[in-house]
Amino acid sequence: MIQRSVSESGAAARERWIVAVVGGTLLVDSIFYTALTPLLPQFVHRLHMSAGAAGLLTACYAIGCLAGTIPSGLLAARIGPRATVLAGLTVVALTTAAFAFVDSPFLLDLARLLEGLGGSAAWSGGLAWVAGGTAPGRRGTVMGQVLAAATAGSLLGPAVGAAASSVGREIAFGAVAVLAASMTVVCRRVPAADGGGDTSSKGLTGALRDTRVLGTMWLIALPSLISGALSVLGSLRLHHLGAGPTAIGATFLVAAAIDAVVGPLSGNASDRYGRLAPVCVGLLAATVLLAGFGLPTAALPAAALIVAAAVGVEVLWAPAMAWLSEVLERRGDAAALAGALINLAWSGGQIAGSAGGGRLAQATDDVTPMIVAAGLSLATLLALSVRALSRGHRRGVLLRDRRRLGTAGEE
Repeated sequence: MIQRSVSESGAAARERWIVAVVGGTLLVDSIFYTALTPLLPQFVHRLHMSAGAAGLLTACYAIGCLAGTIPSGLLAARIGPRATVLAGLTVVALTTAAFAFVDSPFLLDLARLLEGLGGSAAWSGGLAWVAGGTAPGRRGTVMGQVLAAATAGSLLGPAVGAAASSVGREIAFGAVAVLAASMTVVCRRVPAADGGGDTSSKGLTGALRDTRVLGTMWLIALPSLISGALSVLGSLRLHHLGAGPTAIGATFLVAAAIDAVVGPLSGNASDRYGRLAPVCVGLLAATVLLAGFGLPTAALPAAALIVAAAVGVEVLWAPAMAWLSEVLERRGDAAALAGALINLAWSGGQIAGSAGGGRLAQATDDVTPMIVAAGLSLATLLALSVRALSRGHRRGVLLRDRRRLGTAGEE
C-alpha cells in the first residue's frame, strides 16, 4: 500500500513537471507566433515592405513548421522528447533574439522560418513527452492543460507585439528570448521521457497506412480546418456586418479565453467517460453552429455564434490527441510519432481551412465554406456513431455467446 502511494506520488510529480515544462514551452512559442500581427504595419512602413512581403513574413512560420513536422517527430524518436524540446526551445530563443535586432526583410523571413522549425520541434517533442510520460487515464487532462498554456501564449502574443511597437523590439523580444532561454534550464531538470517503440521512418509509413491512425488524425485535422476557416471567414463576416477591428479582435480574444478553460475540462471528461463522448459533443456543436453561420444579421449575435463555434471546436482537441496517442501505443509505435502526426494533422487542417476556405468563399460567399465544414462534422459524427453502435452490437453478441456457453457447461 505504501509502495503504491509512493508510486502514485511520483507519477503526480512527474505529471506536474511535464505540464510546467511542455506548457511553458508551448506558451513561449505561441507568444512569438502571435506577436507579429500588431507589428506588420510597422514593418511595412519602416522597412518599405509590400503587402506580399508582409504576407510572406507571416507565412514563413507555418512553412517552417510544416517542413519540420516529420523530421522533428523522427528526431524525437531517436534522441527522446526532452532533447527535442530543448533543441526547439534553443532555436526559438535564438530566433526571438534575432527579431529584436534584425532590420532586413530577408533576415526577418529567415528568422521566422527557423522559428517555425524550432516550434515544430518544440510541439512534436512536447506532445510526445505528454504521450509517453503520462498514464492513459490522465492523458486527456494533461493534453488539455498544455494546450491551454499554448492558448494563453496566443493571447499574450499581441500584447507583446504592441509593447514592441511602443518600447522597442529590443526590449520586448529580448524579454521573450530570455524567457525561452530560462525554459531550457528548467527543461534540463526534468527526467527524460522514453520515446519507445519503432524509431524508423518505416514505422511512420506503417502508421500512415493504418486506417485507425488516419481516422484519429482526421479528428485533429477537422477542428484545425474549422478553426482556420473560422479565423478568416469569421473576421470577414463580422466586417460585412459592420464590426470594426476592435470588435473583431475582442470576439476572438473572448473565444480564446474561454477555450483556455474548456480545453482542460474536455480532456478531463475524456479521461473519465472515454474519448468518444466529448468528441461527439464537439462534433454535434460544430455541426449545428456552423450550419447557422449565415443566420445572424447583426454583428453582436454573429460574434456570439463565432465564439460558441470556436468553443465547440476546442472540445475536440485534447480527446482527439489523446486518442491518437493511444492508437499508436497499441500499435507499438514510438510515442514521438504522436507528436509528429498531431502536428501533421494540425498544419494540414490549418492550410486547408484558411487557404481552401478563403478560395471557396471567393468563388461563392462567406457562408458556403462553413456549410461544407458543417457537413464534414455531421458526416464524421455519423461515422463515429455507426462505429460505436457496431462495436456495441458485437460486444452484445459476444456476451450472449459467453452466457450460452456457461449455461451449457453447467448442464
